[in-house]
Amino acid sequence: MACVLLFSRLHPFSHRLTRTSICLLSLFLSYLCYCALFPADTIMQKSGDPTPSCQRVLADGAKRRIQKTPSCVLPLDSRPINAEVSRLKSDQRPPSTLHIDTPSPPMGNLKFGNKKLPNAIIVGVKKGGTRAVLEFIRIHPDVRAAGTETHFFDRNYDRGLEWYRGLMPRTLESQITMEKTPSYFVTKETPNRISAMSRDTKLIVVVRDPVTRAISDYTQTLTKSPDLPSFQDLAFRNQSLGIVDTSWNAIRIGLYALHLENWLRYFPLAQIHFVSGERLITDPAGELARVQDFLGLKRIVTDKHFYFNRTKGFPCLKKPESSGSPRCLGKSKGRTHVQIDRDAIEQLRDFYRPYNIKFYEMVGHDFKWE
Repeated sequence: MACVLLFSRLHPFSHRLTRTSICLLSLFLSYLCYCALFPADTIMQKSGDPTPSCQRVLADGAKRRIQKTPSCVLPLDSRPINAEVSRLKSDQRPPSTLHIDTPSPPMGNLKFGNKKLPNAIIVGVKKGGTRAVLEFIRIHPDVRAAGTETHFFDRNYDRGLEWYRGLMPRTLESQITMEKTPSYFVTKETPNRISAMSRDTKLIVVVRDPVTRAISDYTQTLTKSPDLPSFQDLAFRNQSLGIVDTSWNAIRIGLYALHLENWLRYFPLAQIHFVSGERLITDPAGELARVQDFLGLKRIVTDKHFYFNRTKGFPCLKKPESSGSPRCLGKSKGRTHVQIDRDAIEQLRDFYRPYNIKFYEMVGHDFKWE
């Protein structure tokens, strides 16, 4: 209607115009009226072009950012060309639509639980049975444990607690977070550092006859260093006089009473649980029952979870229903010990006896290593 009125106003002057001019003027006026009545974005939307909330990808590769929403969809005939088309084919998306990528939610929101500092730590001792305790207790549904030794409190303390927290598994609020690093028990600075993290941390120490433990320690080291001196040369400063070399780490670790004195400066005895390495072999279910009690857990790990592997001379976990084989500790566990001279063993027993007796008195339990 607006075009008709405009044309009627120009009609009186039409006698001055040629026929060709009149045709061109009519076309031009018609175009102006058409544009006014039908805006460009309305036409684009009706023809399937993206809504104004989309990010339009132009053919020349340039992008005009308007607003991105998860519902933004580009039709088939407006998809980018050349290299962009090749990339889209590799996405294996439906041929009819292309969904504009939107930022994914943080991965932490898609995972259950949070990484927490440990509630309980197996702090020792080396070659006492710490790996067995960890593997046995972690089958409990309320326990999650770091798979490897973190060595945070003895070697990596300068990395900070957030680094340490990052090594922990994700746990639910009702679950206990654990880790084990056997060298903690004999590291002087460790008790103070763990106490600074949390005075409520529960500590587990797996102990074993110190003479047998020293021989096991030497056997493991010998497999890595075949040129190692003999056990007697390392264990004694003067074997004929019975003088033991306490500077050798394999001997020093077995002085449990001395190490425990350091821990008791920072933690009460009630917060430290001692596992017998010998009973862990003969009665794993009994030892694990006491560990579960100490951690405040329901006794779920029981004798039905274990069987004795006669080849290894060590208990193994029975196979889960979803697994085709039972779970035994690695080849380094349960290996045959190096044969040591009987006199040397007796001399070491005499050396450790007063330390063992003191240790029994401190913990209120006789481990019967004599």
